[in-house]
Amino acid sequence: MLTRYLPVFDWARRYDRATLTSDLLAAAIVTIMLIPQSLAYAMLAGLPPVVGLYASILPLIAYAIFGTSRTLAVGPVAVISLLTATAAGAVALPGSPEYLAATVTLALLSGLILVAMGIFRLGFVANLLSHPVISGFITASGLLIATGQLGHILGVKAKGDTMVEQTVSLLRALPEANLPTLAIGASATAFLFWARKGLRPALVRLGLAPGLAALLARTGPVIAVTLSTLAVRMFDLTLAGVRVVGEVPQGLPPIGLPPTHLGSWATLAPAAFLIALIGFVESMSVAQTLAAKRRQSIRPDQELIGLGAANLFAAFSGGFPVTGGFARSVVNFDAGAETPAAGAFAAAGIALASLFLTPLLHFLPIAVLAATIIVAVLSLIDLDAIRRIWKFSRFDFAALAGTILVTLGWGVETGIITGVALSVMLHLWQSSRPHIAEIGQIPGTEHFRNVLRHDVVCAPEILSLRIDESLFFGNARAIEGVVQSAVAERLEVRHVVLNCAAVNGIDGSALESLELIMHRLADAGIALHLSEIKGPVMERLARSDFLTHLSGRVFLSHHEALAELSPETTLACDTAIHRPIDAARVFPAKPRRPA
Repeated sequence: MLTRYLPVFDWARRYDRATLTSDLLAAAIVTIMLIPQSLAYAMLAGLPPVVGLYASILPLIAYAIFGTSRTLAVGPVAVISLLTATAAGAVALPGSPEYLAATVTLALLSGLILVAMGIFRLGFVANLLSHPVISGFITASGLLIATGQLGHILGVKAKGDTMVEQTVSLLRALPEANLPTLAIGASATAFLFWARKGLRPALVRLGLAPGLAALLARTGPVIAVTLSTLAVRMFDLTLAGVRVVGEVPQGLPPIGLPPTHLGSWATLAPAAFLIALIGFVESMSVAQTLAAKRRQSIRPDQELIGLGAANLFAAFSGGFPVTGGFARSVVNFDAGAETPAAGAFAAAGIALASLFLTPLLHFLPIAVLAATIIVAVLSLIDLDAIRRIWKFSRFDFAALAGTILVTLGWGVETGIITGVALSVMLHLWQSSRPHIAEIGQIPGTEHFRNVLRHDVVCAPEILSLRIDESLFFGNARAIEGVVQSAVAERLEVRHVVLNCAAVNGIDGSALESLELIMHRLADAGIALHLSEIKGPVMERLARSDFLTHLSGRVFLSHHEALAELSPETTLACDTAIHRPIDAARVFPAKPRRPA
């Protein structure tokens, strides 16, 4: 029972020297990668860079204790940082003490929400964010973030919460661009893009092993930070207007109680819920992908508690909301991390950096941090996914496109809310139009298929309809209309058989509709029958008086129904070897169309 809520006691029992070596190596690589990322994402959140280091120490330790993924690396990420900046900027001025308090409050509230969801097993709530919505939101957020960081690359101030506002602001400020800053920012951006694809082959050509070369290629941001910092220091580029990080406080994160002003809690709660939900979905996607490669399992409800604890620890150490990051988790996995202890070791490495290395960051150009952010977020944009979704489902594409357009035009919070609303509305619209197919028997078999897709045999006095949805209040009336229209076209019909093999549930409204259908058919001299009802559905029907008054029968299989109601047609069809029987007993051919 203890290992269920504290997974650390599970993997710690089997910890050995070989595992320790693997975890230490992975932690060293992740630490090198996480330091520039943490600084950059803190800047993206509108916070002093050192806060990014604070958010990368205790949260990693908390997740190592409570999380279930062996390789997930928790810390600041781009999308959550953008949401944090948007939410905190709505209640306070960036750079003010109130702004910092708002970001800490967001971490606290997100942590409380995640822990509560984990305790009450509410992980399913994340299903409200469909993959097209998440894909559209990440794409639009990536474009927003990249556009917003162009101001730092140019050395100008760009304002605005939407793509249009940011673009107009950049164009107006373009004549004021600082050329040394532009040179540093553009060079760093080009190098980081090249490092993602070209650094590994270059290292292999120099004689390094492919595996080691792949790991070292991940250190591109560290190389860019080191070289640019040296360049600024050696050539006194601050005198030329190049903005740098400046003094970064040395020391460990301040431990203390987060703000408890209930008024700000109520204001920030909706944004905290979105941050928690999006962070959980992003983290679970990464964790499950990596776990599958090693045949490990992830427990979603415990993951909620693990991520919640990480955010609570961030709040108590002056940080901001965190979640599992894709890039650093992949690096952690590739570096050979065996347990969450690798994250705890990485936290120790960042703590040492906070104690001893922060003076070296004084001359780090802001433009290089912006370049790090731009390269990171643009790699998240999957244009091929947009094409695939367009080809696969127009409904999903509508949700994706709506999320992208609203996020770019009205901001991140409005965009994600619109995406969720679109997904729900499109789902309800689709559900209200249930797929109902008229089916017939394939000659020589006991199988029944759609008459519009297969060459089948039907008895003219029997109308067989297969319902391919669960029946609920949203589609009950539609089913009434389909049955009524089908019967109106078949004057010879004396039996209607509803094949319910795909019906997983029937609610009260749908039951009333079935009763109404039965009475209307009875008035026309037609009996209503049901076939292939699932056990749970049958049990629910048995608790009502519907079966008592049913004008027809309930059949175990659809073949049994036709054998009982039209034995001569069934006999002829069963003995046929895929050849048509008497044409007079087959419905006229219908034009084929997608059903």
